[in-house]
Amino acid sequence: MLHEPCDLTAYDLIAPQLSGGNDSALTMSLLMDAAQPAGVVDRVRSFHACLGPLDWPPVTYQGTVWPGVAELAALQSAAFGLPAGRHTQVTRTLPGPDGTRMPHSLLTEIAAYGRFPRMGSKFCTKAAKESVVSMAWTPYVTATSRELGRPVRILKVQGHRRDESRRRAAMTAFRTVQANSARIVDEWLPALDWPRPAVREWSQDHPDLRHWTYDSVPGAGDFAGTSRCSCSLCSFAGLRDLLLAVARRPRLAALYAEVETARGDRLRSDWSITDLIRHATTCGTPEPGIICPDDGDDFTALETQVRTQLAQPPRKPVDLAAHPTGRTLCDGCQARA
Repeated sequence: MLHEPCDLTAYDLIAPQLSGGNDSALTMSLLMDAAQPAGVVDRVRSFHACLGPLDWPPVTYQGTVWPGVAELAALQSAAFGLPAGRHTQVTRTLPGPDGTRMPHSLLTEIAAYGRFPRMGSKFCTKAAKESVVSMAWTPYVTATSRELGRPVRILKVQGHRRDESRRRAAMTAFRTVQANSARIVDEWLPALDWPRPAVREWSQDHPDLRHWTYDSVPGAGDFAGTSRCSCSLCSFAGLRDLLLAVARRPRLAALYAEVETARGDRLRSDWSITDLIRHATTCGTPEPGIICPDDGDDFTALETQVRTQLAQPPRKPVDLAAHPTGRTLCDGCQARA
């Protein structure tokens, strides 16, 4: 099931992008299995695009601390032989009031833009993940291209799999995604043909690298939690995952609802976060197992940023934002998890 690219020795930088989920741990393993015999481990540098409070956070359950997404991405990198100094966590920033740079979360961007991400407009992936990682390569590209006298060759390694979505089902395991005078970037998806049961079986053999949100409670190992990791309330998640996220992170869900109410758009065209919260209250949800307090300084800063943006006009006209399908929850409890 391993898709191998062309000669790994042809690349100056091999850059796995780790989300902290099961797929990224597997991808890191497959990559290092290929890099070691090729003698290019020294060219591998891993990256994690941190979404801050929108990522699944660390939690304490029955006296044990379970790492959040960012911490787990670093653990996944180290587990397969990469030194800590060759793992980089990046996040989108903007100038703060005092001139220093401060985190600019995806929800803050949604509040400013006036619209939630949609198919055909997945600015979440582009702005919060791909662009910030690409910018993190820039110092290396600038220095190395001068030294080499040619464009730097970069292999971007990601954990996408065909059975995740129809769009990913059409992906190829290897392609060129950028080429200019400074850099040539190829993309490799080594786990593309791994089906979910195989990933889960592999994950059971690496329990220290699996995020707690996949289970009913941290450490249960039953895969009765969310099916996805990384962004807690994702516009592209399924209904069960969203209901579980609402139950596990009620304070975050309430902040999303503020954005919906102020901007007139929905989390998804078929389900609003307001509907999901109401459904969770009146009809129940999957048992959360654990509830995140979201009471830290970073969450307070997120609330302030979001509300500051909501006090301004959106960048997109509100009448272009909402495209509801008429589908509702709690109308005779039509929701199906």
